[in-house]
Amino acid sequence: MTTTESENLKIARLYLQAIEDRISFHELASFFTPDVVQHEYPNQFVRQGAERNLQHLREAAERGRHVITSQRYEVRNALAHGDWVAIEVTWIAVVAVPVGAIPAGGEMRANFGVFLQFRDGKFLTLEEQDNPQSAGIGKQTQALGQSDRHE
Repeated sequence: MTTTESENLKIARLYLQAIEDRISFHELASFFTPDVVQHEYPNQFVRQGAERNLQHLREAAERGRHVITSQRYEVRNALAHGDWVAIEVTWIAVVAVPVGAIPAGGEMRANFGVFLQFRDGKFLTLEEQDNPQSAGIGKQTQALGQSDRHE
């Protein structure tokens, strides 16, 4: 693995940690190139999928703050090749509002892959692909009951 690939992996992990820490979008934007493009494939929250530029990422992040109370990412696998990083994660979030069968305060879980293309140490492209399971495509959620966490 090259030094650049190692640095890109480190930056990708720092990005996930920054999301967990709920830093402001102004700070989070430091991970992106000005011409960043995110491709989010259909999931529980964005049923038609989305393609976002920096401004649309900012708007989506603001909407997400009203839906998700807290979230964490468990990195299951990560690899880097050239300007690309691929990460397989389990995402666990506490929802602020009911989502399907999950009540406000309940936990939601999903497995998905994130594919990041770097330019000069920042994200040029983000692709998020959820793990399709037997119930169909999209973040497959599990109601894990009420959470005792309150933030």
